[in-house]
Amino acid sequence: MNTSRIKKDFPILKREVNGKKLVYLDNAATSQKPLSVVEKISDFYLTNNANIHRGLHTLSEEASEMYDEARENIADFFGAAKSDEIIFTSGTTESANLIAFGWGEKNLKPHDEILVLLSEHHSNFVPWQEIAKRKNAKLIVENIQPDYSYNFTEMYKKITDNTKLVVLSHASNVLGNILEIKTIINKCQKFNPNLRFFVDGAQAAPHLEVNLQSLGCDFYAISGHKMLGPTGVGILYIKKEIQNEVDPIKFGGGMIKEVYLDETTLKNSCEKYEGGTPNISGVIGMSEAINYLREIGMENIRKHEVELLKYFFEKAQDHEDMTIYGSMSPLERTGLVSFNIKKIHPHDLAAVLANEGVAVRSGHHCAMPLHKHLQIPGSVRASFYLYNDESDIDALFTAIDKARKILL
Repeated sequence: MNTSRIKKDFPILKREVNGKKLVYLDNAATSQKPLSVVEKISDFYLTNNANIHRGLHTLSEEASEMYDEARENIADFFGAAKSDEIIFTSGTTESANLIAFGWGEKNLKPHDEILVLLSEHHSNFVPWQEIAKRKNAKLIVENIQPDYSYNFTEMYKKITDNTKLVVLSHASNVLGNILEIKTIINKCQKFNPNLRFFVDGAQAAPHLEVNLQSLGCDFYAISGHKMLGPTGVGILYIKKEIQNEVDPIKFGGGMIKEVYLDETTLKNSCEKYEGGTPNISGVIGMSEAINYLREIGMENIRKHEVELLKYFFEKAQDHEDMTIYGSMSPLERTGLVSFNIKKIHPHDLAAVLANEGVAVRSGHHCAMPLHKHLQIPGSVRASFYLYNDESDIDALFTAIDKARKILL
């Protein structure tokens, strides 16, 4: 990875913050955008802007073609069997809600069970909590082990005929732990072959090669803004053969086949979930982000992050007051590290780092049940991506040393 060349593609990385060079280590919250993505969106508004699938004029036909090609490009990148399995949402949060209420209202009955992991992001926890309440179903929360792993052998024993859905994150946004989704699904199905599986891929898709057909899940959600795309673009995979199990949760133009005074029929395609004018420019920008990632290579990105994690852990050995959460094996986690420094509140540490130009995240990271279980008020999270290098990690530890002098 030639990070010095890659950094040039991201103009924001040239700026200073508080008179210091910006060191951006908050990629798990949102990634920066390469110039090619920004230009693609700008060019759309300057030369092609029109609503899609609604007009016969040139601009509308151009915009429609660009939008449809973006769906095909994204489906190909993630290994979907058909482009019709890719639904565009505003992000993983909307995707989880679409399945929770579009699938849950239709398929859950009283006393049915949803199995979810303790470490889930609120967006992949609260919707299931809410639909369970509405349907008088049971939400079963699988607890984490002292080594931050899950005892899946014990989890499998909890699967019964009443278990209807298993909810998983492909990778944790706090612990970074990568789950073997395909293996978990295969083993779960031995206990109940009728299970459905919802996978939150927001933290995995930017870092790993994801092949949706190979994983074998029914639903997979991605946030485009975490993988070089614009905000407001989500990618929801719904396996084609079970789309009849999921009803839309919003209704309007674009999804309609025919409307009568007393009845409406919907399109029999992914578009039935995309009522209203979609985020056209965002989807086109997301496709351009996919092109950028394809050119760099997801395998190369993964190798680069593993090397950065190794370097981080080597540096951390000299910091005995640092507690790191999650596996200490770089091969078992994505490029993020959540940690605390003894006797320093995470918000105070993050504030000093920010003053030094180092951008990290502090708090619960939208995973309050996990932090409460760990009995900590929050944590500091440094998350790396393809444009980060060892000098960024050096800057992080230098800033941590300064924080100790100020706060201890």
